[in-house]
Order: sequence, then structure tokens, then C-alpha cells
Amino acid sequence: MVASASFKMTGEQLSDVSIGNITELKGNGRVVREHAPYDAALSFGIESFDNVETSNGRMGITFLNDTQVRLTEHSELLIDEFIYDPNPSKSSMALNFTSGTARFITGKLNNINKENISIRTPSANVSIRGTDFTLTVNELGESLIILLPKDDGTPSGEILVATAAGEVVLNQPFQATTVSMFETEPTKPVILDITTQLIDNMLIVNPPKEEISLTETTTDTSSNNILDVDYLEFEDLDIDYLAQDDLEFNELDINYLDVNFLEDLLNIIEDINELDQTETLLQADLDLKGTSFGFDAETQINTFTTDNTLTFYKALENTIRIDLDKAGSYTVILIQNGKSTQIIVNGGSSSKITIKQSG
Repeated sequence: MVASASFKMTGEQLSDVSIGNITELKGNGRVVREHAPYDAALSFGIESFDNVETSNGRMGITFLNDTQVRLTEHSELLIDEFIYDPNPSKSSMALNFTSGTARFITGKLNNINKENISIRTPSANVSIRGTDFTLTVNELGESLIILLPKDDGTPSGEILVATAAGEVVLNQPFQATTVSMFETEPTKPVILDITTQLIDNMLIVNPPKEEISLTETTTDTSSNNILDVDYLEFEDLDIDYLAQDDLEFNELDINYLDVNFLEDLLNIIEDINELDQTETLLQADLDLKGTSFGFDAETQINTFTTDNTLTFYKALENTIRIDLDKAGSYTVILIQNGKSTQIIVNGGSSSKITIKQSG
């Protein structure tokens, strides 16, 4: 006899079946269910159509398939749908992440067909294939997606980021893309020099700016007769509010978490894309065979240009680096532990550069 657990909630069933629960909680958070807010607490049951919000706290949710979602401060996640069944074709998961930063650590995704898993943001759709990744959405709806590695440093899977204008695939550790709006293409993926610990501790979107309301100040008068009020008698302009001591800024006023990390990364990735476009123009003048520019997964060689220099870099058990004048013609043969790679630059030449290394 095979036990089957299939959960699909409607409005009437919301209070009956949990699809997961809160397993981590630090600070404040709440769960809004059918327009009713509930204070977050450990072991609190999560149900389909719940809207999970954090304010000054962090929260971790574990679903029935062991998928974990960790929310940082000022984050909001809507559980659109969760169906868990031993039959993968009958299982599905749909999440809508609208603001903040979240880390998604997928669980038994073999029990859910990958085409039945979707995560939406205001600017992108994310399809996952057994991965560990972070997702950040700022107050403008811009999205930053970063693929994280496994414990051994290898890629944790693959992510497809799609919009109405195009799509990109992330399949390298700490590879990232950004999307400004759903009508634009995701940026070209880049690899960030960052650590998982930094992401866990610093990827925080600024809290929403508080609205400043202007309130009228009335002067107490001894007369209740509106005709006796002199509306031209206004002396507040004589007060120098900037001279008041309570507006002075000192070290105690510094908020060390008040950093727009997403904006910084957006700028960095934009700069990298501009450099890539410039480098692409420079590389167009080179005829390269045997490996490719950037990191070639087959040859394990990194190839790049800097001004007038062409560089090959390979680091396995031993490290090889070759700097050449990119205007020249070369035949380069690299032999490491019996494996040979031949690279031809600008048609090659009768002169060969051969480097042989062994353990």
C-alpha cells in the first residue's frame, strides 16, 4: 500500500492543512491569512495563499518537501500554491517573492517536476533545478539572483531567469544576473567575488522609507470666534530649526545596516557588462582556436585580454599562465598530467610554445 499526501488548498480549507512551518525566527514577523494577521512563532503552520512578512526580523520556513526559504529583514513572500505528492507530475510549487532578500535551499525536488516549480518577482520568473540560490528584490521591483555553490564549491544546480524579452541560465557558483523590469532582458551573467556568509549576513534591502506627514499646528487663542484669528500672524519663519541640537548627527546615529547592497551590485554588474562589451570588440580582432574566451569548461583554461596582452591561465594541480602579444601568431601546446591541449592564435606559426607539467 502506497501512502499519498496531496494538498491543494482553497479558501475554505486554509485552516485545515499545513504545507510547512516556521523553523527559524529572529525578531518580528507575521503571517497574513485571509486578510487576518498572525504573529510569527516557531512551529507556526504555513498554508497555501499565506502572505509571509518580516519587519525587523528574520524568518526560516521549511516545507513538506524539505525546501527551505530564509527571509531577511523587510521581506515579503506569498505562497501561491504548494502541492506535494509522491507522484512528481502531481506536485507543484509556486511562490511570489515581492520584496527583500530570501535564500532558497531546495529539498526533494525529485518529487516535483521542474516544470511545475516557479518563483515570481515583479520583474522576472525563476525556474529552478535542484539549487541553492538567493533572490533580492528592491523597492523598485528590480531583481538580483545569485546561484550559490554546494559545500564542496561545485555548482548547486541551474537556474533559468526569464522575462518577456529574454532569458539567461545561471550554472556557476556565485553567478548572478539582474533584471530591472519584466519587459527588459536579464543582464549577462557574471561571477561575483562574494561569499555565502556575506550573502546571509549583509544582503538586506533598505527598509521602506517612512512617509513624512505634514500636520497643521494651531495656536491656542483665548477667543473661539474665527473672525478674531489673524491668519497673517505667522512667526515660525523666525525659528532656525537647523540650529537645534536635536538635529545634529553623531556616531550614535549611524545605522551600519543601512546599506543598499542590491544597488551596489546592480552598479557593479552594469560596469562589468560595459567592460565585457569593450573586451568583446577587442577579442573580435583575434583568431582563437582550441579554447574559448572567458572560462572554457572543457579545457579548464581562462582566456582574457588586457590592453595589448593575451593571457591564458589554467590552475589544476599546477598553475600555468602565459602572457602573449595579441598581435602575434602562436601555436601553444599545454600538457598537464598527460593531457594535451593545443591552442592556435591568429592562424598559428611554425614556432611552438610547449609547456609540460606533471605531478
